[in-house]
Amino acid sequence: MIRRRVVVHGDVQGVGFRWNARAEAERLGVTGWVRNRPDATVEAEVQGTVDAVQRMLDWLSHGPRHARVDSIEVSEVPAEGSGPFEVRE
Repeated sequence: MIRRRVVVHGDVQGVGFRWNARAEAERLGVTGWVRNRPDATVEAEVQGTVDAVQRMLDWLSHGPRHARVDSIEVSEVPAEGSGPFEVRE
């Protein structure tokens, strides 16, 4: 298991990014969370197998149809206990 923290930059709030991210995370079988940040970015932590996390990172690099992702920042964080992927406020 690996865990990554991701900050997504671009036009990513108000376009269903978090809810689509949750659906993709559930499809891929990864755990973690996603939330909007006050600076208009979206932050997420994703945990799972190396392959599943990489697929989620690939999805986060473009997001849902109405989003415009300019860049993502990815950092390694320690794996933790797992639960369902959450949308946080």
